[in-house]
Amino acid sequence: MTTDATGLAPDLPGLGGQDAGTVLVLRALGLGDALTAVPALRGVRRAWPGRRVLLAAPEEVGGWLRDLGLVDGVVPAQGLAPLAWVEESEAVSGAPPSGHVAVNLHGSGPQSHRVLLDTAPEHVVAFASREAGVAGPGWDPDEHEVDRWCRLVTAAGGACSREDLRLDPPASRGRHVVVHPGAASGSRRWPADRFAAVARDLAVAGHDVVVTGGPDERDLGARVVADATASLAEATGATGAVTDTAGTLDLPALADVVATARLVVCGDTGVAHLATGFGTPSVVLFGPTPPSAWGPAIDPERHVVLWHGGDAASARPGGQPDGYRGDPHAAALDPALDRVTVDEVVAAARALLAVAPRRA
Repeated sequence: MTTDATGLAPDLPGLGGQDAGTVLVLRALGLGDALTAVPALRGVRRAWPGRRVLLAAPEEVGGWLRDLGLVDGVVPAQGLAPLAWVEESEAVSGAPPSGHVAVNLHGSGPQSHRVLLDTAPEHVVAFASREAGVAGPGWDPDEHEVDRWCRLVTAAGGACSREDLRLDPPASRGRHVVVHPGAASGSRRWPADRFAAVARDLAVAGHDVVVTGGPDERDLGARVVADATASLAEATGATGAVTDTAGTLDLPALADVVATARLVVCGDTGVAHLATGFGTPSVVLFGPTPPSAWGPAIDPERHVVLWHGGDAASARPGGQPDGYRGDPHAAALDPALDRVTVDEVVAAARALLAVAPRRA
């Protein structure tokens, strides 16, 4: 691996060389949010190479990042509740914490700033917030999520870039294709029957399709597989299969499935960011948030982004085609995402599969 901040991330330092204190990083969000912050986490290592890095994050996500060597310990956190971090700091460092640096990779403040200020750090790295009394760079709401946190950490002396998104795949590429129909909210969830139609087409073309999903998406995964296989049985000459794994894979296993896939088809969710990190070709269906904020940040030739935000904006009185943003937390399907058709997803998938090797 190369050692400069513009190439692949350097080998991370071992604990033996880290005895100068602790850096407490807040990113108490989901998988996709964590992955977009990977370059910034590497920048934190570069800014404070002599300190141990603790990540306040959901336990499963944080534990996976720890196992990858990106951080040294995890402070279980969900949302902006007070952090019980001293015990984890002592477990990692062998001594009570003192004089730590706090880094806010969670939000613009002031609430997230105050969570870290309550830990009494000697120094805070965060975006400027008059309400919280914190100085720092200004927040740009239109910035890509990866660039935003790289800018913050680079300003603190930890050079990092989009290239630091790259993760080492655990094995060579297989022959399966991943279809991930789930998302955290209804506004980002393309209809199940359309995902089923895509899965069927891929299977008819001879690809083994693996349908993935979280523990709360078992019913969704089962529906997609049932609809796909029912119509697949009517197809002549179909040689592929559709397999349901929704709710059965922990995060490391899901990451392995994505990392070794020939292709991923999904919405704007954490699996898309896994594909970006591992260099797995992907077709990503966007809405309500534009890809300029959350889209694949590297290897554009590997990823097809489908986005009809301009169409959705023009349907609104006074809407601006380039400035459409819906509600990413809404329950109803966003109009931009609704405009994505099965035919264009299938065409994009076929195009990527035509140039993707069966094994890398």
